[in-house]
Amino acid sequence: MTIGIIGNTSKENIGDVTSDIIEKIISHNIDFYISDSLKTILNSTTLSDEKFKNENALSNLCDFLISIGGDGTMLSTSLLAHQNNIPVLGINFGKLGFLTEVDIAAVDNCLIDLKKNNYLIEERMILKGSCKNIETHPLFAVNDIVIDKGGWAKMIEISVSISGQYVTTFSADGLIIATPTGSTGYSLSVGGPIVNPRTDVITLSPISAHSLTMRPLVLPGNDEIFIKVESMHDKIQIHSDGQRTIEISTPVEIQIEKSKNPLKLIKIGDSSYYEILRNKLLWGLDVRKYSKN
Repeated sequence: MTIGIIGNTSKENIGDVTSDIIEKIISHNIDFYISDSLKTILNSTTLSDEKFKNENALSNLCDFLISIGGDGTMLSTSLLAHQNNIPVLGINFGKLGFLTEVDIAAVDNCLIDLKKNNYLIEERMILKGSCKNIETHPLFAVNDIVIDKGGWAKMIEISVSISGQYVTTFSADGLIIATPTGSTGYSLSVGGPIVNPRTDVITLSPISAHSLTMRPLVLPGNDEIFIKVESMHDKIQIHSDGQRTIEISTPVEIQIEKSKNPLKLIKIGDSSYYEILRNKLLWGLDVRKYSKN
């Protein structure tokens, strides 16, 4: 078993934390490689240069990747893992840590479970987007693809068709197309539903729609979504997971569908999705029990 280690270099004390994790990995006699972006911030001077690889090389050399950081780091690492069809495990060194289920304090036990193959692989949906008649790289997203009006102050016009059937046209600031994993992200903040990640569906959530009747829509996961966007401004923005943005001229037609290959997440322990919802999002909390008389 060989582990590839990726960390968020912008995090304070990431060098100390990653060095500690590497020491634990060595103590468990597990082979590993490290992203070369971490080389200058690690405390250890005993690691050879051969242990540091670029991230594409990590994916080719390792059985799975470990992401050290918050959910943002996990999203970027997950995309790399998806592209190379290998599993990924998140170690939380951020704030919410909704995707990164393993806390720093539990790393030792986590490594024992990994070595004993005491874990599950949970498959998560990935979205794939493309712009019709425009040369761009495919847009892949673990959480969501967001169509946004960009810097233009006025709303944009969005037309939606599903698997060849026209659905609606509306004016709004944008539209969020989310996976079940992404249902607790940006989509949640605009009133989208919480969706169990084992569910094979895609959600459409308008952003500030200029209509009281425009509500989020839940679609089967195998539907193809066709979106036409028009704006009085020259360009709109399309975001993937809030990390990768392209600006594109309108009118533009965008096709979004489920990627053929899922993301593979390593799940250790018996914590349930609903437990994570309660503990990290305070879902279902009865505020009356905590209010002052």
